[in-house]
Amino acid sequence: MKKKNKNARSKSSASWLNEHVNDHYVHLAKKDGYRARAAYKLLEINEKDNLLKPGLKVVDLGSAPGSWSQVAIRKMQNKGMLVALDILEMEPIEGVHFIQGDFTELSVLETLETYLNNDKLDLVISDIAPNITGMAIIDQAKSYYLAELALDFSKNHLKENGRFLVKVFQGSGYQEYLKLVKSYFKDVVVRKPQASRDRSTELYLLASNLR
Repeated sequence: MKKKNKNARSKSSASWLNEHVNDHYVHLAKKDGYRARAAYKLLEINEKDNLLKPGLKVVDLGSAPGSWSQVAIRKMQNKGMLVALDILEMEPIEGVHFIQGDFTELSVLETLETYLNNDKLDLVISDIAPNITGMAIIDQAKSYYLAELALDFSKNHLKENGRFLVKVFQGSGYQEYLKLVKSYFKDVVVRKPQASRDRSTELYLLASNLR
């Protein structure tokens, strides 16, 4: 029985590796100097919704390894303020203030406040995801727990006309979370970038204008 599970994992790993090696966006990321293929998801959403421009105050939640921060600071032309937060380490990016820690902890929020200087944010972006256990129910629940924390952070730190972009997954908890976001924001749209893998259930919610 164990041998069968091991073989199944091996086949799954081999399939993922093959997909990764032949992934168009992986090759493009290397060519363009981005740390992960996820950069193209934000680039596509930004092209459609004009999220990023010089002079904004932006926070990137769950930023490591940093591809979304790379996109954001380039589009902002290093003008404005971009703070990235993650519990994991992240290699420095010019123009990005990185805070390593849990953004729900008071000490981390206090560090963030020093950068904000009592100002509200124009934009919060969150491509945050939990460590995957392989157990769908647990992973989905953990994902929405993080998404709820990101929402709570956003409603407390955004300007009235600020915007919140967050990754979610279709399935259990999706409709409830969507309803929750709509209870705090007047405008909510759903985005599915082409850079998202076809088999992925991930979506992005873009919320604007706090109630």
